[in-house]
Amino acid sequence: MKRTALGTVAATAATALLLSACGTGGDGGTGASDAEFDQGQTEIVNASEEQGGTLRFAISANMESTDPGNVYYGYMWNFSRLYARTLYTYDAQPGEAGQKVVPDLAEGDPEVSEDGKTWTVKLKPGMKYEDGSEITAEDVKYAIARSNFGPEALPNGPKYYQEHLADSDDYEGPYEDTDDPLEGFDGIETPDDHTMVFHLKKPFYDFKYVMVQPQSAPVPADADKGEQYQKHVVSSGPYKFDGDYTPGSGLNLVRNEEWDAESDPVRTALPDQITVQEGVEQNEIDQRLESGDLDVDLGGTGLGPAKKGELLQDEDAKTRIDNPVNGAHYYLTVNTQVEPLDTLECRQAVQYALNRSAVHRAWGGSAGGAMANTILPPVVPGHDEESAVYPAEDPEAQEGNVPEAEAKLEECGEDGGFETNLGVRSDRPAEVSAAEAIQEGLKRAGITVNIKQYPSDTFTNTQAGSPSFVHKEELGLNIYGWMPDWNTGYGYMSKILDGDAIKDAGNSNISELDNEEINELFDEITAIEDPEERDAMSKKIDKLAMEQAVIVPMVYHKAVLYRPDTLTNVFFNQSWKMYDYATLGTTNTG
Repeated sequence: MKRTALGTVAATAATALLLSACGTGGDGGTGASDAEFDQGQTEIVNASEEQGGTLRFAISANMESTDPGNVYYGYMWNFSRLYARTLYTYDAQPGEAGQKVVPDLAEGDPEVSEDGKTWTVKLKPGMKYEDGSEITAEDVKYAIARSNFGPEALPNGPKYYQEHLADSDDYEGPYEDTDDPLEGFDGIETPDDHTMVFHLKKPFYDFKYVMVQPQSAPVPADADKGEQYQKHVVSSGPYKFDGDYTPGSGLNLVRNEEWDAESDPVRTALPDQITVQEGVEQNEIDQRLESGDLDVDLGGTGLGPAKKGELLQDEDAKTRIDNPVNGAHYYLTVNTQVEPLDTLECRQAVQYALNRSAVHRAWGGSAGGAMANTILPPVVPGHDEESAVYPAEDPEAQEGNVPEAEAKLEECGEDGGFETNLGVRSDRPAEVSAAEAIQEGLKRAGITVNIKQYPSDTFTNTQAGSPSFVHKEELGLNIYGWMPDWNTGYGYMSKILDGDAIKDAGNSNISELDNEEINELFDEITAIEDPEERDAMSKKIDKLAMEQAVIVPMVYHKAVLYRPDTLTNVFFNQSWKMYDYATLGTTNTG
């Protein structure tokens, strides 16, 4: 007897979007001139069926990678869908409807065995790459293999498949045996070109969310060039690369004529062309959005501090702004392997000394988010205020407790303070401002902080995300931001707190926490089917990690997103935590 994991799938989101766009008013959406502040959270703003034009993106750094199997930043999970389809995806709808998992390449819901360990997925027949060749189940299997297995596996992104697939522990990855790259990869069977059978080590009730991630975007083995595959990803989506991509030079996408619109549940494919300009300073991005010379800030984190404050005070500009709670938490990581922070009491001193109020102001105050005191943000199931174990002496001011910090320094043998380095992404103004506030706050307790700035496109791979670099440069502290891989406690915390998630590159457990009790709870939580039981365990993990003082909560983030009048079919998607890039159109014809 089998059951379905996702339930009945409703009419496709793309159809719903177009049906609601027949007018510029009503429940389905509004025109740009009728829009209001925060309207994109609940409605489609500037709804339109109009095709054509060039949709213009810009980003303050280089893109992390264009390879769907080698990305972890949320903006690339969102953006890569324009040229890469996955087994499943999220519904293209504003509000809570956007959290529903729907088929993409898959024909329907997965069939799940009674013991929860076997998941069978049927692919839609007739799906094609940009060259007209057919997309097969083996191509998806190969994509998962290259991103998850072997010493040469792509460094960026999670390794959920590696952790949970059975019969694959000895598999060395596709680059070890080029004659038969999938030899020994038995965790996935492909009995025919349109069937995939996933065998799990044990029940994993969140597995449907893993199949949403871009690592399931198909890759033909003969086109793979390892990390250089990003130069020209073979398209399975509505757009394809116009020539090769070179990091720093931007990206141009044009229509892929082999894409089957009838089979696609989410993508509207309105623009004729999509461009990305890299390395544009944040203030310039903000100015160009306001002037209509740019459509979207690709990074998805919102306006920088200067423009944010200005436009929120402008009643006309404010109608083009959405200010959603996006599920992100920006926090300070405290590394357990860098002296003297390898001592609990020294880490606790950092927790007590931080001036959260100053950090909050640096982030833009209430428009930038709320002061945080737990690891899990309020929008993630399992969040509980009782997990806060380091409240400031004055909860209203949140200015820190310097005497308690000094007492902890004495306990850890650093009476008078110590010196450490703080890593931060140089192209993110809010993070740089927060770093300066951290520096000032910790100085009050005698902790000297040296700020080290790095570009965001390499930060999570070769700087903060590389334990060897962190140890060599003595980065005891790093500012990091995290959104859930999916909206459960495990989907939020496992990659930043589980000792088994520590990697040599692309590491997100920047604190290098490897606590036996916490690790065991992560092993147990995946097999719990009851959501209430899972949430209770998530609360326990949060509190235990807080007691280890490896993450200093700072800001539960609220993005200030600007949607210029040129942008059509725009809304905030709760799953992608930013505007849904797969539905956007533009009135720009330049």
